[in-house]
Amino acid sequence: MDLHTSTQVPDEFDRNVPRICGVCGDKATGFHFNAMTCEGCKGFFRRSMKRKASFTCPFNGSCTITKDNRRHCQACRLKRCLDIGMMKEFILTDEEVQRKKELIQRRKDEEAQREVQKPQLSEEQRSIIDTLVDAHHKTYDDSYSDFSRFRPPVREGPVTRSASRAASLHSDASSDSFSHSPESGDRKMNLSNLLMMYQEQGLNSSPDSKEDEGTGLSMLPHLADLVSYSIQKVIGFAKSIPGFRELTAEDQIALLKSSAIEVIMLRSNQSFSLEDMSWSCGGPEFKYCVNDVTKAGHTLELLEPLVKFQVGLKKLNLHEEEHVLLMAICLLSPDRPGVQDHERVEALQDRLSEVLQAYIRAHHPGGCLLYAKMIQKLADLRSLNEEHSKQYRSLSFQPEHSMQLTPLVLEVFGGQVT
Repeated sequence: MDLHTSTQVPDEFDRNVPRICGVCGDKATGFHFNAMTCEGCKGFFRRSMKRKASFTCPFNGSCTITKDNRRHCQACRLKRCLDIGMMKEFILTDEEVQRKKELIQRRKDEEAQREVQKPQLSEEQRSIIDTLVDAHHKTYDDSYSDFSRFRPPVREGPVTRSASRAASLHSDASSDSFSHSPESGDRKMNLSNLLMMYQEQGLNSSPDSKEDEGTGLSMLPHLADLVSYSIQKVIGFAKSIPGFRELTAEDQIALLKSSAIEVIMLRSNQSFSLEDMSWSCGGPEFKYCVNDVTKAGHTLELLEPLVKFQVGLKKLNLHEEEHVLLMAICLLSPDRPGVQDHERVEALQDRLSEVLQAYIRAHHPGGCLLYAKMIQKLADLRSLNEEHSKQYRSLSFQPEHSMQLTPLVLEVFGGQVT
Protein backbone atom coordinates (compact mmCIF):
# COMPACT_ATOMS: atom_id res chain seq x y z
CA MET A 1 0.00 0.00 0.00
CA ASP A 2 1.39 3.42 -0.99
CA LEU A 3 1.04 5.79 1.92
CA HIS A 4 0.98 8.84 -0.31
CA THR A 5 -1.82 7.67 -2.56
CA SER A 6 -5.52 8.38 -2.45
CA THR A 7 -7.58 5.24 -2.86
CA GLN A 8 -10.81 7.02 -3.70
CA VAL A 9 -12.43 5.44 -6.74
CA PRO A 10 -15.13 7.21 -8.78
CA ASP A 11 -18.52 5.47 -8.71
CA GLU A 12 -18.49 5.09 -12.48
CA PHE A 13 -15.16 3.21 -12.49
CA ASP A 14 -15.50 -0.10 -14.33
CA ARG A 15 -13.03 -2.68 -13.03
CA ASN A 16 -13.39 -4.71 -16.22
CA VAL A 17 -11.95 -1.89 -18.37
CA PRO A 18 -8.12 -1.98 -18.79
CA ARG A 19 -6.43 0.59 -16.55
CA ILE A 20 -4.46 3.19 -18.52
CA CYS A 21 -2.45 6.04 -17.02
CA GLY A 22 -4.19 9.31 -17.81
CA VAL A 23 -0.83 11.09 -18.05
CA CYS A 24 1.39 8.90 -20.24
CA GLY A 25 -0.75 5.95 -21.36
CA ASP A 26 1.32 3.36 -19.47
CA LYS A 27 -0.39 0.60 -17.48
CA ALA A 28 -2.05 2.20 -14.46
CA THR A 29 -1.90 0.74 -10.96
CA GLY A 30 -4.88 2.58 -9.48
CA PHE A 31 -6.23 5.99 -8.50
CA HIS A 32 -3.45 8.18 -7.18
CA PHE A 33 -4.11 11.70 -5.93
CA ASN A 34 -7.60 11.59 -7.48
CA ALA A 35 -6.65 10.27 -10.94
CA MET A 36 -5.87 6.95 -12.62
CA THR A 37 -2.10 6.84 -13.17
CA CYS A 38 0.91 4.59 -13.35
CA GLU A 39 3.49 4.33 -10.57
CA GLY A 40 5.94 6.57 -12.47
CA CYS A 41 3.56 9.50 -12.91
CA LYS A 42 2.32 9.11 -9.35
CA GLY A 43 5.87 9.48 -8.00
CA PHE A 44 6.64 12.36 -10.38
CA PHE A 45 3.57 14.32 -9.24
CA ARG A 46 4.31 13.76 -5.55
CA ARG A 47 7.94 14.88 -5.87
CA SER A 48 7.03 17.92 -7.94
CA MET A 49 4.39 19.10 -5.49
CA LYS A 50 6.51 18.54 -2.38
CA ARG A 51 9.46 20.42 -3.90
CA LYS A 52 7.15 23.11 -5.30
CA ALA A 53 9.05 22.67 -8.53
CA SER A 54 8.70 25.12 -11.41
CA PHE A 55 9.31 23.67 -14.86
CA THR A 56 9.63 25.33 -18.28
CA CYS A 57 8.82 23.56 -21.52
CA PRO A 58 11.82 23.71 -23.96
CA PHE A 59 9.43 23.38 -26.87
CA ASN A 60 6.06 25.01 -27.54
CA GLY A 61 4.28 24.07 -24.30
CA SER A 62 2.02 21.43 -25.81
CA CYS A 63 4.09 18.25 -25.77
CA THR A 64 2.27 14.90 -26.16
CA ILE A 65 3.28 12.80 -23.15
CA THR A 66 3.83 9.07 -23.75
CA LYS A 67 5.37 6.21 -21.84
CA ASP A 68 8.59 6.56 -23.83
CA ASN A 69 9.05 10.38 -23.74
CA ARG A 70 7.52 11.28 -20.36
CA ARG A 71 10.93 12.25 -18.94
CA HIS A 72 11.72 14.66 -21.82
CA CYS A 73 9.41 17.50 -20.72
CA GLN A 74 8.60 17.80 -17.02
CA ALA A 75 6.54 20.96 -17.54
CA CYS A 76 4.06 19.36 -19.94
CA ARG A 77 4.00 16.19 -17.87
CA LEU A 78 3.04 18.15 -14.74
CA LYS A 79 0.48 20.13 -16.72
CA ARG A 80 -1.02 16.85 -17.91
CA CYS A 81 -1.16 15.59 -14.30
CA LEU A 82 -3.19 18.64 -13.28
CA ASP A 83 -5.38 18.45 -16.39
CA ILE A 84 -6.58 14.93 -15.53
CA GLY A 85 -7.46 16.00 -11.97
CA MET A 86 -4.47 15.12 -9.82
CA MET A 87 -4.54 17.26 -6.65
CA LYS A 88 -1.72 18.19 -4.30
CA GLU A 89 -4.21 18.23 -1.39
CA PHE A 90 -4.24 14.45 -1.55
CA ILE A 91 -0.52 14.21 -0.78
CA LEU A 92 0.13 13.31 2.85
CA THR A 93 2.55 15.25 5.01
CA ASP A 94 5.55 13.48 6.54
CA GLU A 95 3.71 13.34 9.87
CA GLU A 96 0.63 11.83 8.24
CA VAL A 97 2.79 9.30 6.44
CA GLN A 98 4.39 8.27 9.73
CA ARG A 99 1.02 7.94 11.47
CA LYS A 100 -0.30 5.84 8.62
CA LYS A 101 2.77 3.60 8.73
CA GLU A 102 2.24 3.07 12.44
CA LEU A 103 -1.44 2.29 11.92
CA ILE A 104 -0.63 -0.28 9.23
CA GLN A 105 2.02 -1.90 11.41
CA ARG A 106 -0.35 -1.99 14.37
CA ARG A 107 -2.98 -3.75 12.26
CA LYS A 108 -0.40 -6.27 11.06
CA ASP A 109 0.66 -6.97 14.64
CA GLU A 110 -2.96 -7.44 15.73
CA GLU A 111 -3.60 -9.83 12.86
CA ALA A 112 -0.47 -11.82 13.71
CA GLN A 113 -1.58 -12.00 17.35
CA ARG A 114 -5.03 -13.25 16.33
CA GLU A 115 -3.40 -15.91 14.16
CA VAL A 116 -1.23 -17.06 17.07
CA GLN A 117 -4.26 -17.26 19.37
CA LYS A 118 -6.34 -19.15 16.78
CA PRO A 119 -6.95 -22.78 17.83
CA GLN A 120 -4.50 -25.09 16.11
CA LEU A 121 -4.41 -28.83 15.59
CA SER A 122 -1.41 -30.65 17.01
CA GLU A 123 0.83 -32.71 14.73
CA GLU A 124 -0.62 -35.89 16.24
CA GLN A 125 -4.19 -34.72 15.61
CA ARG A 126 -3.39 -33.80 12.02
CA SER A 127 -1.79 -37.21 11.56
CA ILE A 128 -4.91 -38.99 12.85
CA ILE A 129 -7.13 -37.00 10.50
CA ASP A 130 -4.84 -37.67 7.53
CA THR A 131 -4.85 -41.39 8.33
CA LEU A 132 -8.65 -41.54 8.49
CA VAL A 133 -9.17 -39.51 5.31
CA ASP A 134 -6.70 -41.75 3.47
CA ALA A 135 -8.47 -44.87 4.78
CA HIS A 136 -11.82 -43.48 3.64
CA HIS A 137 -10.50 -42.80 0.14
CA LYS A 138 -9.07 -46.32 -0.10
CA THR A 139 -12.32 -47.97 1.01
CA TYR A 140 -14.92 -45.75 -0.66
CA ASP A 141 -15.00 -45.72 -4.46
CA ASP A 142 -16.83 -42.55 -5.42
CA SER A 143 -17.00 -43.76 -9.03
CA TYR A 144 -19.16 -46.67 -7.80
CA SER A 145 -17.62 -48.88 -10.49
CA ASP A 146 -18.00 -52.01 -8.35
CA PHE A 147 -21.79 -51.66 -8.31
CA SER A 148 -21.95 -53.20 -11.78
CA ARG A 149 -20.67 -56.46 -10.29
CA PHE A 150 -23.62 -56.90 -7.95
CA ARG A 151 -26.66 -58.95 -8.89
CA PRO A 152 -28.46 -56.44 -11.15
CA PRO A 153 -31.25 -54.24 -9.80
CA VAL A 154 -34.77 -55.36 -10.79
CA ARG A 155 -37.18 -52.49 -10.30
CA GLU A 156 -40.28 -53.74 -12.08
CA GLY A 157 -42.42 -56.40 -10.45
CA PRO A 158 -41.41 -59.44 -8.42
CA VAL A 159 -38.29 -61.44 -9.15
CA THR A 160 -39.27 -64.55 -11.07
CA ARG A 161 -37.26 -67.72 -10.87
CA SER A 162 -35.85 -67.16 -14.37
CA ALA A 163 -34.97 -63.52 -13.60
CA SER A 164 -33.34 -64.54 -10.37
CA ARG A 165 -31.36 -67.25 -12.16
CA ALA A 166 -30.29 -64.72 -14.80
CA ALA A 167 -29.15 -62.35 -12.07
CA SER A 168 -27.13 -65.12 -10.49
CA LEU A 169 -25.54 -66.06 -13.82
CA HIS A 170 -24.72 -62.40 -14.41
CA SER A 171 -23.01 -62.24 -11.05
CA ASP A 172 -21.09 -65.49 -11.63
CA ALA A 173 -19.95 -64.41 -15.07
CA SER A 174 -18.83 -60.90 -14.14
CA SER A 175 -17.29 -61.19 -10.72
CA ASP A 176 -15.36 -64.41 -10.11
CA SER A 177 -12.37 -62.48 -8.80
CA PHE A 178 -14.68 -60.01 -7.14
CA SER A 179 -16.60 -62.58 -5.11
CA HIS A 180 -13.59 -64.14 -3.45
CA SER A 181 -10.29 -62.51 -2.67
CA PRO A 182 -7.09 -64.44 -3.45
CA GLU A 183 -6.53 -64.81 0.28
CA SER A 184 -9.91 -66.27 1.06
CA GLY A 185 -9.78 -69.55 -0.84
CA ASP A 186 -12.71 -71.68 0.25
CA ARG A 187 -13.01 -70.06 3.66
CA LYS A 188 -16.44 -68.88 4.65
CA MET A 189 -16.89 -65.13 4.07
CA ASN A 190 -17.60 -63.95 7.61
CA LEU A 191 -16.38 -61.20 9.91
CA SER A 192 -13.71 -63.27 11.57
CA ASN A 193 -12.13 -64.38 8.30
CA LEU A 194 -12.45 -60.90 6.77
CA LEU A 195 -10.65 -59.38 9.73
CA MET A 196 -7.88 -61.95 9.34
CA MET A 197 -7.58 -61.19 5.62
CA TYR A 198 -7.18 -57.47 6.31
CA GLN A 199 -4.64 -58.30 9.00
CA GLU A 200 -2.60 -60.36 6.57
CA GLN A 201 -2.63 -58.63 3.19
CA GLY A 202 -5.73 -56.46 2.74
CA LEU A 203 -8.91 -57.30 0.90
CA ASN A 204 -10.37 -56.53 -2.50
CA SER A 205 -13.45 -58.71 -2.48
CA SER A 206 -17.16 -58.45 -2.97
CA PRO A 207 -20.24 -59.96 -1.39
CA ASP A 208 -20.93 -63.64 -1.95
CA SER A 209 -23.34 -64.23 -4.79
CA LYS A 210 -25.86 -67.04 -4.50
CA GLU A 211 -28.26 -68.37 -7.08
CA ASP A 212 -31.64 -66.93 -6.20
CA GLU A 213 -35.14 -68.35 -6.11
CA GLY A 214 -38.42 -66.50 -6.44
CA THR A 215 -39.20 -63.51 -4.24
CA GLY A 216 -41.60 -60.58 -4.11
CA LEU A 217 -38.80 -58.20 -3.16
CA SER A 218 -37.28 -57.45 -6.54
CA MET A 219 -34.44 -55.22 -5.29
CA LEU A 220 -33.44 -57.46 -2.40
CA PRO A 221 -30.66 -59.42 -4.20
CA HIS A 222 -29.03 -56.25 -5.50
CA LEU A 223 -29.32 -54.33 -2.21
CA ALA A 224 -28.08 -57.38 -0.29
CA ASP A 225 -24.93 -57.42 -2.43
CA LEU A 226 -24.54 -53.67 -1.96
CA VAL A 227 -24.82 -53.94 1.84
CA SER A 228 -22.46 -56.93 1.97
CA TYR A 229 -19.91 -55.06 -0.14
CA SER A 230 -20.30 -51.98 2.03
CA ILE A 231 -19.73 -54.02 5.20
CA GLN A 232 -16.43 -55.26 3.80
CA LYS A 233 -15.37 -51.70 3.01
CA VAL A 234 -16.30 -50.63 6.55
CA ILE A 235 -14.01 -53.39 7.84
CA GLY A 236 -11.19 -51.99 5.74
CA PHE A 237 -11.83 -48.50 7.11
CA ALA A 238 -12.00 -49.79 10.70
CA LYS A 239 -8.62 -51.51 10.45
CA SER A 240 -7.01 -48.11 9.75
CA ILE A 241 -8.51 -46.35 12.77
CA PRO A 242 -5.62 -45.72 15.20
CA GLY A 243 -5.83 -48.28 18.00
CA PHE A 244 -8.47 -50.54 16.43
CA ARG A 245 -6.02 -53.29 15.50
CA GLU A 246 -4.79 -53.42 19.09
CA LEU A 247 -8.22 -54.48 20.33
CA THR A 248 -8.98 -58.18 20.75
CA ALA A 249 -10.49 -59.92 17.73
CA GLU A 250 -13.66 -60.47 19.77
CA ASP A 251 -14.05 -56.75 20.48
CA GLN A 252 -13.28 -55.85 16.87
CA ILE A 253 -16.03 -58.18 15.67
CA ALA A 254 -18.47 -56.93 18.31
CA LEU A 255 -17.89 -53.32 17.27
CA LEU A 256 -18.24 -54.11 13.57
CA LYS A 257 -21.37 -56.23 13.90
CA SER A 258 -23.23 -53.55 15.83
CA SER A 259 -21.97 -50.44 14.04
CA ALA A 260 -21.50 -51.48 10.40
CA ILE A 261 -24.97 -50.40 9.24
CA GLU A 262 -24.56 -47.04 11.02
CA VAL A 263 -21.23 -46.36 9.32
CA ILE A 264 -22.80 -47.39 5.99
CA MET A 265 -25.61 -44.89 6.57
CA LEU A 266 -23.06 -42.18 7.33
CA ARG A 267 -21.07 -43.04 4.23
CA SER A 268 -24.13 -43.14 2.00
CA ASN A 269 -24.71 -39.46 2.76
CA GLN A 270 -21.94 -38.74 0.28
CA SER A 271 -24.19 -40.01 -2.53
CA PHE A 272 -27.46 -38.65 -1.13
CA SER A 273 -29.09 -35.82 -3.08
CA LEU A 274 -31.27 -33.19 -1.46
CA GLU A 275 -32.79 -32.36 -4.84
CA ASP A 276 -34.78 -35.57 -5.25
CA MET A 277 -34.12 -37.37 -1.94
CA SER A 278 -32.32 -40.26 -3.63
CA TRP A 279 -28.93 -41.94 -3.52
CA SER A 280 -27.04 -41.48 -6.80
CA CYS A 281 -24.20 -43.96 -7.20
CA GLY A 282 -22.89 -43.50 -10.71
CA GLY A 283 -25.16 -44.19 -13.67
CA PRO A 284 -28.97 -44.04 -13.71
CA GLU A 285 -29.24 -47.79 -13.08
CA PHE A 286 -27.64 -47.20 -9.68
CA LYS A 287 -29.81 -44.34 -8.53
CA TYR A 288 -31.89 -45.47 -5.58
CA CYS A 289 -35.17 -43.83 -4.62
CA VAL A 290 -37.43 -44.69 -1.70
CA ASN A 291 -39.47 -47.03 -3.89
CA ASP A 292 -36.36 -49.05 -4.74
CA VAL A 293 -35.48 -49.54 -1.09
CA THR A 294 -39.00 -50.68 -0.23
CA LYS A 295 -38.52 -53.39 -2.85
CA ALA A 296 -35.61 -54.61 -0.76
CA GLY A 297 -37.84 -55.29 2.22
CA HIS A 298 -37.78 -51.94 4.01
CA THR A 299 -41.10 -50.43 4.99
CA LEU A 300 -41.93 -46.78 4.44
CA GLU A 301 -42.12 -46.38 8.21
CA LEU A 302 -38.42 -47.23 8.35
CA LEU A 303 -37.45 -45.14 5.36
CA GLU A 304 -39.03 -41.88 6.50
CA PRO A 305 -36.67 -41.46 9.49
CA LEU A 306 -33.74 -42.64 7.34
CA VAL A 307 -34.39 -39.96 4.71
CA LYS A 308 -34.93 -37.39 7.46
CA PHE A 309 -31.57 -38.37 8.95
CA GLN A 310 -29.81 -38.07 5.59
CA VAL A 311 -31.33 -34.63 4.98
CA GLY A 312 -30.29 -33.39 8.43
CA LEU A 313 -26.75 -34.71 8.05
CA LYS A 314 -26.41 -33.21 4.58
CA LYS A 315 -27.49 -29.79 5.84
CA LEU A 316 -24.68 -29.76 8.40
CA ASN A 317 -22.29 -29.25 5.45
CA LEU A 318 -19.55 -31.23 7.15
CA HIS A 319 -16.00 -31.14 5.90
CA GLU A 320 -14.65 -34.49 4.76
CA GLU A 321 -12.38 -34.54 7.83
CA GLU A 322 -15.37 -34.15 10.14
CA HIS A 323 -17.30 -36.83 8.28
CA VAL A 324 -14.58 -39.47 8.61
CA LEU A 325 -14.00 -38.60 12.27
CA LEU A 326 -17.72 -39.05 12.93
CA MET A 327 -17.62 -42.47 11.25
CA ALA A 328 -14.67 -43.54 13.40
CA ILE A 329 -16.31 -42.25 16.59
CA CYS A 330 -19.48 -44.09 15.66
CA LEU A 331 -17.61 -47.35 15.16
CA LEU A 332 -15.66 -47.10 18.42
CA SER A 333 -18.64 -46.97 20.78
CA PRO A 334 -17.79 -48.78 24.05
CA ASP A 335 -21.44 -49.59 24.86
CA ARG A 336 -21.89 -51.89 21.84
CA PRO A 337 -23.22 -55.39 22.67
CA GLY A 338 -20.47 -57.93 23.17
CA VAL A 339 -17.65 -55.45 23.84
CA GLN A 340 -15.45 -56.66 26.69
CA ASP A 341 -12.75 -54.03 27.14
CA HIS A 342 -15.03 -51.02 27.56
CA GLU A 343 -12.35 -48.75 29.01
CA ARG A 344 -9.94 -49.30 26.13
CA VAL A 345 -12.59 -48.69 23.48
CA GLU A 346 -13.83 -45.63 25.34
CA ALA A 347 -10.29 -44.23 25.50
CA LEU A 348 -9.95 -44.63 21.72
CA GLN A 349 -13.31 -42.94 21.16
CA ASP A 350 -12.50 -40.08 23.54
CA ARG A 351 -9.25 -39.47 21.68
CA LEU A 352 -11.12 -39.16 18.37
CA SER A 353 -13.76 -36.94 19.97
CA GLU A 354 -11.02 -34.56 21.14
CA VAL A 355 -9.61 -34.44 17.61
CA LEU A 356 -13.05 -33.67 16.17
CA GLN A 357 -13.66 -30.88 18.68
CA ALA A 358 -10.21 -29.43 17.98
CA TYR A 359 -10.89 -29.50 14.25
CA ILE A 360 -14.22 -27.73 14.71
CA ARG A 361 -12.60 -25.02 16.86
CA ALA A 362 -9.91 -24.47 14.23
CA HIS A 363 -12.09 -24.55 11.13
CA HIS A 364 -15.57 -23.50 12.28
CA PRO A 365 -15.28 -20.24 14.24
CA GLY A 366 -18.57 -19.73 16.02
CA GLY A 367 -19.61 -23.33 15.37
CA CYS A 368 -19.82 -24.25 19.04
CA LEU A 369 -23.05 -26.22 18.49
CA LEU A 370 -21.75 -28.27 15.56
CA TYR A 371 -20.16 -30.95 17.72
CA ALA A 372 -23.37 -31.40 19.71
CA LYS A 373 -25.37 -31.69 16.47
CA MET A 374 -22.98 -34.31 15.14
CA ILE A 375 -23.19 -36.38 18.32
CA GLN A 376 -26.98 -36.16 18.14
CA LYS A 377 -26.74 -37.74 14.69
CA LEU A 378 -25.04 -40.74 16.29
CA ALA A 379 -27.96 -41.08 18.69
CA ASP A 380 -30.37 -40.96 15.74
CA LEU A 381 -28.34 -43.68 14.05
CA ARG A 382 -28.79 -46.01 17.01
CA SER A 383 -32.56 -46.07 16.63
CA LEU A 384 -32.28 -46.39 12.85
CA ASN A 385 -29.84 -49.27 13.26
CA GLU A 386 -32.15 -51.08 15.64
CA GLU A 387 -35.15 -50.83 13.34
CA HIS A 388 -33.27 -51.78 10.17
CA SER A 389 -31.59 -54.71 11.91
CA LYS A 390 -35.03 -55.98 12.95
CA GLN A 391 -36.09 -55.79 9.32
CA TYR A 392 -33.11 -57.82 8.13
CA ARG A 393 -33.58 -60.37 10.92
CA SER A 394 -37.21 -60.73 9.89
CA LEU A 395 -36.13 -61.43 6.31
CA SER A 396 -33.50 -63.89 7.49
CA PHE A 397 -36.22 -66.04 9.09
CA GLN A 398 -38.09 -66.32 5.79
CA PRO A 399 -36.40 -68.94 3.58
CA GLU A 400 -37.58 -67.36 0.32
CA HIS A 401 -35.84 -64.12 1.35
CA SER A 402 -32.93 -65.30 3.47
CA MET A 403 -31.51 -67.28 0.54
CA GLN A 404 -31.07 -63.98 -1.32
CA LEU A 405 -29.09 -62.40 1.49
CA THR A 406 -25.36 -63.03 1.73
CA PRO A 407 -23.81 -64.95 4.65
CA LEU A 408 -22.06 -61.78 5.74
CA VAL A 409 -25.33 -59.83 5.90
CA LEU A 410 -26.96 -62.67 7.82
CA GLU A 411 -24.09 -62.76 10.31
CA VAL A 412 -24.00 -59.00 10.91
CA PHE A 413 -27.74 -58.72 11.41
CA GLY A 414 -28.06 -61.67 13.73
CA GLY A 415 -29.14 -64.48 11.45
CA GLN A 416 -27.57 -67.89 11.66
CA VAL A 417 -25.35 -68.91 8.77
CA THR A 418 -25.56 -72.59 8.01
